[in-house]
Amino acid sequence: MLQTLYDYFWWERLWLPVNLTWADLEDRDGRVYAKASDLYITLPLALLFLIVRYFFELYVATPLAALLNIKEKTRLRAPPNATLEHFYLTSGKQPKQVEVELLSRQSGLSGRQVERWFRRRRNQDRPSLLKKFREASWRFTFYLIAFIAGMAVIVDKPWFYDMKKVWEGYPIQSTIPSQYWYYMIELSFYWSLLFSIASDVKRKDFKEQIIHHVATIILISFSWFANYIRAGTLIMALHDSSDYLLESAKMFNYAGWKNTCNNIFIIFAIVFIITRLVILPFWILHCTLVYPLELYPAFFGYYFFNSMMGVLQLLHIFWAYLILRMAHKFITGKVKEQALRENDREETESSEGEEAAAGGGAKSRPLANGHPILNNHHRKND
Repeated sequence: MLQTLYDYFWWERLWLPVNLTWADLEDRDGRVYAKASDLYITLPLALLFLIVRYFFELYVATPLAALLNIKEKTRLRAPPNATLEHFYLTSGKQPKQVEVELLSRQSGLSGRQVERWFRRRRNQDRPSLLKKFREASWRFTFYLIAFIAGMAVIVDKPWFYDMKKVWEGYPIQSTIPSQYWYYMIELSFYWSLLFSIASDVKRKDFKEQIIHHVATIILISFSWFANYIRAGTLIMALHDSSDYLLESAKMFNYAGWKNTCNNIFIIFAIVFIITRLVILPFWILHCTLVYPLELYPAFFGYYFFNSMMGVLQLLHIFWAYLILRMAHKFITGKVKEQALRENDREETESSEGEEAAAGGGAKSRPLANGHPILNNHHRKND
């Protein structure tokens, strides 16, 4: 039964155009072709990424945060209370007034004490600026290096300038070491993001992040299986072109460098709109949808690849909406007002004797919580 499923999964008609078989993609005459077994290395590489990330955040990002005066926030912990803890974990973090009264009777605390307990308990779970900064620093470093490496891989290739050459000779297109390592490293990184997503800062677009990571992993893996490598390298480099800008804007946001953060965010917004809503749909998607049909009839792999590209494009539209909404707030001057409201709420919930954040108060972190895009948006890629 397993052999039958295996045979169906690797049926040539699912992955390759008509009249072609896997035998046509066997290494010969010094030419090396992509193989599914190549991707086995991405799982141990993903674990290696997690180890490297741990030491990077500890020995690079944390000292950098200290230079920028970003420190861990001292918070009072909620005293142990089994009744309130059970409600917090199972029913909600912000009980209604009726629930507060019920919990007051069950726990023997006053209503005000119950409310104070929940405020402190929520503050315990709120990620610190230092944690956010370390995560953004790690992603910034990877995306910047990946973008530079990706451009080095594709900038001298003829299909970078002429999209029709992406399909020249397809699928009998051999791979080179730079393409292999670009693919393996990118895929390993996205596996590592998926593995760590539960422990990372949970943002408002958490579900979209999971969809994005899964779609990206499937798309990269499938493009390797079906030898869509030329198109795949173009797509990955395109996504990396804006992601490092977003992460750098987040870093300056957490450090309280208001003007620098705003300027980088504007540059990021321009690059994101151009790459994700112009170049990707009107150049890359046109390349993967139209040009292949000039060479062979559509097959399952053609539909599958372009369907996954469609999923990513929908996510780009969703994130572009958030970015444009943020840009509108810049223009109308509402960003500062929102930042003040968010800071007031933060200080209210932290007023139970907690120390102020790095630098001693809201003045040193004017946009620490005032950028919904910077605090909640994520890439790709990205």
